[in-house]
Amino acid sequence: MRRLLRTLAASAFACLLLPLSAGPGSATTPAAALADPIGMTSGFYTDPHSNPAVWAAANPGDGRAAAIRDNIASRPMARWFGAWSGDIGASVGSYVGAADAADKLPVLIAYNIPGRDACGGHSGGGAGTPAAYRTWISAFASAIGSRPALVVIEPDSLGDFSCLDQARIDERNAMLRGALAEFRNRAPNTWTYLDAGNPAWISAATMAQHLEGAGAREAHGFSLNISNYFTTGENTAYGNAISSALSASYGYTKPYVIDTSRNGNGSNGEWCNPGGRRIGAVSQTGGGAEMLLWLKTPGESDGNCGVGGGSAAGQFLPEVAYKMIFGY
Repeated sequence: MRRLLRTLAASAFACLLLPLSAGPGSATTPAAALADPIGMTSGFYTDPHSNPAVWAAANPGDGRAAAIRDNIASRPMARWFGAWSGDIGASVGSYVGAADAADKLPVLIAYNIPGRDACGGHSGGGAGTPAAYRTWISAFASAIGSRPALVVIEPDSLGDFSCLDQARIDERNAMLRGALAEFRNRAPNTWTYLDAGNPAWISAATMAQHLEGAGAREAHGFSLNISNYFTTGENTAYGNAISSALSASYGYTKPYVIDTSRNGNGSNGEWCNPGGRRIGAVSQTGGGAEMLLWLKTPGESDGNCGVGGGSAAGQFLPEVAYKMIFGY
């Protein structure tokens, strides 16, 4: 009943705004304008099976466990899905179902595009072919169905084209546009975000061009700073510049979210497991950003580098997580 009342109220409010937001150059369609996963839920979902939560539960005698449990595992953060997830429909369905039963909003990250992290190399992999990816992402969207969710689509996919020829860029853009269409058609109460990298990667004007090529008109918005360390202020300036470039060149704007999971001390110029970083703030309003979210799990490795030497990308490192709580 709580969700029904929130949904009816949000829909009524959206209907009042619709004549103002549905004109030429609008960032939304009427159907997208009515979707409101925030209003349908009572806050963000905290995953009881996140890597930090599982580690803390398995190591209660460890002197770091209480701090990791209280400062990281107990907070909402995104769940990443890729080839390691097995049956993607079952995996996504189980996760979204648990959030739905708790009346909470899950944040999911789809990370399985062919040639993933092609130019970086630390998180390579992905579906074997475009056809396999279409099947995978269709099952992902179908598993969410009408339940509310936020989904970030393919981090890293638009930030670096330096190792891709035009045919591969076109192929990637087609897959991203297809993914947006799947969520639009199969998951009507999901807000989708294309990933727009971070302030140190490419210019705002170039990123706006990449977003447009990938179909950003059909997305709810874009995401910034995933798995990186730039301050909220730096990301806000970059996000506003991207939105201005979208408006100037293509006639629409989009909201953006910022990954604050590891930006409490800002960046020291390194991106792969730098030391001395700190967890950042989370907020449903972002002072320019739509929301500040934990999209990367603090303590999960970026790969065999920095303070994560000898680890694999995504591996949970309790000592790194512990130090991130205190910023050293």
